[in-house]
Amino acid sequence: METPPRALPSGLATALVFGTSGAVLVLEIVALRLVGPYVGVTLQVSSSVIGIALAAIAYGTWLGGRLADRYDPRSLLVPALLLGAIFTAVTLPLVRFGGEILRGGAAPAVLLLAALAVLLPAFILSAVTPLVVKLQLSDLNRTGSVVGRLSSMGTLGAITATLATGFIFVAAVPSSWIIISLAVLLALAGAGLAWWLRGRGGAALPGKPRTRAVLVSVGLVGAGLGVASPNPCDVETAYHCARVQADPAEPRGRELILNSARHSYVDLDNPRNLEFAYIQWIGAVADVLPAGPVDALHLGGGGFTMPDYVRATRPGSDQLVIELDGGLVELDRSKLGLKTGPDLRVRVGDARVGVADQPSGSYDFVVGDAFGHLTVPWHLATREMAQEIARVLRPGGIYVQNVIDYPPDRFIRAELATVAAAFPHVAVISSREALDGEVGANFVIMASASPLPSSEVARRVSQVEDPAVLLTGAELGAFIDNARILTDDYAPVDQLLAG
Repeated sequence: METPPRALPSGLATALVFGTSGAVLVLEIVALRLVGPYVGVTLQVSSSVIGIALAAIAYGTWLGGRLADRYDPRSLLVPALLLGAIFTAVTLPLVRFGGEILRGGAAPAVLLLAALAVLLPAFILSAVTPLVVKLQLSDLNRTGSVVGRLSSMGTLGAITATLATGFIFVAAVPSSWIIISLAVLLALAGAGLAWWLRGRGGAALPGKPRTRAVLVSVGLVGAGLGVASPNPCDVETAYHCARVQADPAEPRGRELILNSARHSYVDLDNPRNLEFAYIQWIGAVADVLPAGPVDALHLGGGGFTMPDYVRATRPGSDQLVIELDGGLVELDRSKLGLKTGPDLRVRVGDARVGVADQPSGSYDFVVGDAFGHLTVPWHLATREMAQEIARVLRPGGIYVQNVIDYPPDRFIRAELATVAAAFPHVAVISSREALDGEVGANFVIMASASPLPSSEVARRVSQVEDPAVLLTGAELGAFIDNARILTDDYAPVDQLLAG
């Protein structure tokens, strides 16, 4: 009769399950940041990373259980940890070199890049738990308590890693260093376990010396390539991979890139230079407000192009910018010449929470330009949010909102219907081609409790470098075409945008 393998000490078994389960969740969270610069940060991207990670956990656990029944689990634990370290180390070069090839938002590219980011290390590390469970099942009368304890510790490890990564690690160090540090910790754990098992007569690290040398070399090369691979970020904030690049046609022009999207253009010498078409349209609306200073509220800062424009064109205006990403504000200060002060204040926080804190009837001009990659965050696109904006506007105040959509334009139609549910007067500005459903583009919604200066705005937007048209009245109603109003209970923004 074959002698069953000796169980591990309870504390060691618990630590292995807790640590490897936590490592998988660290990889999953960081993977979302690694792929963002190449395919964006959308619901489809998040779903792909989560789905691939869950598939890796499922198949890794299944494989670990099969192997535990065929071989001595003690001989497999060290290889699993070391392979997990190696695959974690090579994640960086795989994503960064692969991301340059797979740029864009096509579903196959998103799925493949998500697999490169998380599949292999999560698959290997998920095999550790069933190996440990098999070792601890020496008494069938205690099967339930052993499996329950280890399962709960694995879940606690995942929870701890999720909270620590989201609240501490991502804010403290770049994603590349999180990955490299995790690979080093896994390698040290494998080496430590090998030393412990060898001291107790265990076959700690099977395989020929040449095989072991090859694996170590692959891990070191992967870590080196990860550190040396092209980093698409100037800085990693809590929410974005951000970089600022110079405009080759304009020495003092700068573009702000967040993840894989061009978010803002800033002329360091001339804040009146509005490069992007949609910001020119918003500027045209700002220009038709009653003469003199205005009280303006900006939801989303980006490169602070519009706040700087209002400051330059309407001296004495009082402006508040609500920007979720404090790291982005610091980047704006250091590289885009942002100067805050009593006339231009910044509140770091969520736009919806910030709007709710504002007094009623306190603003002449509200600009909605907050995005998660190319999508307006769903809770900023609902009727309830539009009603809050209507509350803080003065009777003659104007709300403008930037929206991006693509044919068949389901999101912009729904958002127009939503804004119209909160404001009696609504119009939309965009290119004729976009309004005809021929191309994807920016759309600027304009809304107010009072009649809009539509004729003057239409004249101005038709004369900018990228001319646009304005729809209102019956034309606007035909464009909306009975689209469903978005609410806090129903706002499938990502799905509408995906067409």
